[in-house]
Amino acid sequence: MKLTSRRRRLDTFVPPLLVGCARVDVRTKRLTGRLRPGDIAVIDHEDLDRVAAEALVAAAPVAVLNAARSCSERFPNLGPEIVVNAGITVVDNLGPAVMAIREGTTVRVDRAIGAVDVAGRTVATGTVLSSESVAAAMERSRVGLAAEMTAFAENTTAFMCAEAEDFLDAQNVEQIHTEMKGRHVLIVVRGYNYKEDLAVLKPYIGEYRPVAIGVDGGADALLEAGVKPEMIVGDMDSVSDRALGCGAELVVHAYRDGHAPGAARLEALGLDHTVFPAPGTSEDVAIIIADDKEAELIVAVGTHMTMVEFLDKGRAGMASTFLTRLRVGSKLIDAKGVSRLYRSRIGSVQLATLGAVGVASLLAALYATTGGRALLGLMGARWDDLVAWIGGLVG
Repeated sequence: MKLTSRRRRLDTFVPPLLVGCARVDVRTKRLTGRLRPGDIAVIDHEDLDRVAAEALVAAAPVAVLNAARSCSERFPNLGPEIVVNAGITVVDNLGPAVMAIREGTTVRVDRAIGAVDVAGRTVATGTVLSSESVAAAMERSRVGLAAEMTAFAENTTAFMCAEAEDFLDAQNVEQIHTEMKGRHVLIVVRGYNYKEDLAVLKPYIGEYRPVAIGVDGGADALLEAGVKPEMIVGDMDSVSDRALGCGAELVVHAYRDGHAPGAARLEALGLDHTVFPAPGTSEDVAIIIADDKEAELIVAVGTHMTMVEFLDKGRAGMASTFLTRLRVGSKLIDAKGVSRLYRSRIGSVQLATLGAVGVASLLAALYATTGGRALLGLMGARWDDLVAWIGGLVG
């Protein structure tokens, strides 16, 4: 199968029968870490979000088999459109039977009827998504958005009323060793446009050398950008072993009762870590730690800010994000979308002006010395000879 920039061309012929090695996981972001071009991704992801979709496309599977509905039509999520428009076959709503496929099994997908076969037996049948069907689902989803907004606001308010006092209390960060007092802190989440925003921030990173904190997969994003994270915060389910072993301080975000599922992975790898119980999201925890460690400025990349982004991630409310930003105040700068705000462009007029200034500076430098003036005189004589020769040819 021909690939271009790890994405298949939309005009590439796709055979009616697709065959590949199954990679199976209920967590899409965990699956993409081991998915390879030509594999078949088997997921259970209702309302496929944009970040997960972009990770799937980057891995270039021949097909995505979803046990759930990629768009439940509760709100307009962008994931299905991204995968389908990349030319990847998506078979939707296959049911729980498809998740019973064993990792590494050879799977055959009949695009004509949405059938999934293993060893000559059909194990599930679903709906093959098309650009048209996805567009129609997006249109229908806008009808239910008002109800989702109401429920989202109610959940957010309820959390704020129940948890605000405990959430805003100063956290015990004495167990965190990374020094941040008086320094800038850069917190990276693998969210919307994080790669572009990180690229634009490279001059800032080079000048200020901020403390780099990766939130789960954000640690890999930092390494890809050439920045070594000093701390990794999260539940540790979407960060690579390479990032975990880079020497950063590891902080496992735990539930309020102290239960930390991510700690088991670090223990299995033999890595020292700190368990940090706190409400809210892992990105909230990273911001709170930076604030309590007296960072001078906190720059956040890829964090989730809007209702649609939170719905896209499957969250029913965003109270913790509101409270975190109220707590931190103006110390926090959200760099989301900075790549779209600032794009360096140099026009032809600016280039011509820059070239003229450069030539003028060179001529002035030459004229300031005896040897330079002699060289300019010689160049002038040669120029006169060249003009006379051209004139003779024309005449």
